[in-house]
Amino acid sequence: MGSRKLIFLDIDGTLTEPGRNVPPDSAIDAIKRAQARGHKVFLCTGRNYAMLKPLLIYGFDGMVAGAGGYVTCGSEVIFDCPMPDSVTRDLLDVLHRNGVFCTLEAKDATYGDEDIGEFLAGQAEGNSEIERWRKALSEELNILPMKEYDGRPAYKIVVMCFSEKQLEEPRRLYEESFRFCLQDFSIAGCLNGELISRKYDKGRGILRVCNHLGAEVADTYGFGDSMNDLEMARTVGTSVCMANGSESLKKECDVICPSVSEDGLKKAFEGLCLI
Repeated sequence: MGSRKLIFLDIDGTLTEPGRNVPPDSAIDAIKRAQARGHKVFLCTGRNYAMLKPLLIYGFDGMVAGAGGYVTCGSEVIFDCPMPDSVTRDLLDVLHRNGVFCTLEAKDATYGDEDIGEFLAGQAEGNSEIERWRKALSEELNILPMKEYDGRPAYKIVVMCFSEKQLEEPRRLYEESFRFCLQDFSIAGCLNGELISRKYDKGRGILRVCNHLGAEVADTYGFGDSMNDLEMARTVGTSVCMANGSESLKKECDVICPSVSEDGLKKAFEGLCLI
């Protein structure tokens, strides 16, 4: 691909304020300018297709969605790997009997435990994943009650609980098949993260895009803010963490750029000579 680069952007806390669907004007401008130079820009997110769809109006070149379980390049789906239905239901049962609050993400719908709103309302500010779900619930972004889950293929379970002890049984039964990707435990009383199939992750999604396009991994850039971006950061040629991001992720990344609220993407694109 010569000097053309592949750029992968997390959404919540990176491209947008957590839970928002409108990037800063500076970020949109940077993306358009990078594409005008021949670079390709992909979303690389834990969000499912339904929750990232509002961002597609900005003209991305593809996506690594569902934390790597659903990958597209242009209009072509190059990887699609939902969890088996029986595993999904059994895992939910184990989590629920341990008092873990869950949201289940299919491609085109998200289902949440009905009492999760009360749980979120009591939490502190400052965690991008919690903020995403708090805003998604409060703005009614079509999160359906868990009791309406109809068995359609699902890709990821988001979990929230009060202590590691609640995850001991789920880990014992499922850690061989699922990564328990937990955010930094920096908010008193709340542990949150994602259960993601070991068959995929953001990093392997990026490799699938590279293989599809015949691109060199050295020519990839990944931008993120939380620990669900770790595999992306360890895969791309150049990894970037937002200033508002996880301290643990910052230690893994090559570059720290200003926060999403301070035109961080545009400044990073400029600093990395992508525009």
